[in-house]
Amino acid sequence: MDEAEYSSLLAAQEAYLNYITEATVFTAELLCKMHRDWLGEIYEWAGTYRAVDVSKGGLSWPPAYRVSENMSQFETEILSRKTPCRHGDRQRVAEDIAIVHAELLLIHPFREGNGRLARWVADLMSLQAKGPIPDYGFEVRGSRSRSRRYLDAVIQGYERDYADLARFFFEALERGAER
Repeated sequence: MDEAEYSSLLAAQEAYLNYITEATVFTAELLCKMHRDWLGEIYEWAGTYRAVDVSKGGLSWPPAYRVSENMSQFETEILSRKTPCRHGDRQRVAEDIAIVHAELLLIHPFREGNGRLARWVADLMSLQAKGPIPDYGFEVRGSRSRSRRYLDAVIQGYERDYADLARFFFEALERGAER
């Protein structure tokens, strides 16, 4: 399954490079479409909000019955303000990405793939801002501590403290620019 999900993600990401423009405003509907285009050949529920409550590693996300309402609020209050991601200071771009990222992950709208979808959205937001694709550094030496730092920063973002996550994205953007 991991291999099928990975190849499908690469194909979807490549297709969206031509679909998302500098003027694209991300919406809840677009996020569902991205999820469906990525996982639709693998899971029948791809692109639809989860109907089950989920928890992992001691974390519980908002109940399934709130997902639709939370996504609507996320679209209105966050996505409409932070996308399209505008070119500018890399720090500001990292901050905008961190807010979108943390809030999307807090809602956890899908049964699977929320983290990968959120990083895909971060990639596209950076490209909208004329920036590099972030290099998250999850596959290099020291990646375990970087992954832990990322997860800790995401959890802080759930409390609307985005500083560490913005710093994580800023560094990922810097590494991406060096490639």
